[in-house]
Amino acid sequence: MTNPNVKIDRYLQIALWLGYFTIFYNLLEGLVSVFFGASGEALTLFGFGVDSFIEVISGIGIVVMVMRIRRNPDTAHSAFESTALRVTGVSFSLLSAGLVGTAIYNIATNHRPETSLPGVIISLISISTMTVLVAGKRRIGSALHSEPILEDAECSLICVYMSLILLAASLIFRLTGFGLVDSIGTLGLVYFSFHEGRESFKKANDMQTGDK
Repeated sequence: MTNPNVKIDRYLQIALWLGYFTIFYNLLEGLVSVFFGASGEALTLFGFGVDSFIEVISGIGIVVMVMRIRRNPDTAHSAFESTALRVTGVSFSLLSAGLVGTAIYNIATNHRPETSLPGVIISLISISTMTVLVAGKRRIGSALHSEPILEDAECSLICVYMSLILLAASLIFRLTGFGLVDSIGTLGLVYFSFHEGRESFKKANDMQTGDK
């Protein structure tokens, strides 16, 4: 019969690798998206890339949490975990404000991106990758009865929704040449970015209750 502690440790190891992959993938996605978003003057893609960088902070918080639980399951949340969530919340709030201002400016000046092909490619890769990550995090979170890991899965699901917005905006522009769709798509990203920021603050406040 399998030792329950061995099984839990295996699940925690998988959770750790999922966290590492999330950090690495979002760093790469952020770099590529910001580069092509800036060079192609595609605000939706640029905002998507900055969002990916912010997700890295959240991912680091999850990795630190899993490492803490592996060392001592009965320890309380560390100050770093709470700080990471608050920094994430502030970053998402600033990103939302910046994207709203830029989108309004682009609408007023009738700005249009130079190309949207990178947005199509990046969004398709992101949708497939994040969908697999969501499934993996949900499975491990349920096995460990870990609310933070399950919440992290929902955060990855939000990334899927944002990828769908990027895909829609990029495809519409590529097929129709309708330039304002880039700004409209950006406002769609703002909705989810603001939501993630609010959730980060909520999770940081919930840590004060002592839940693991």
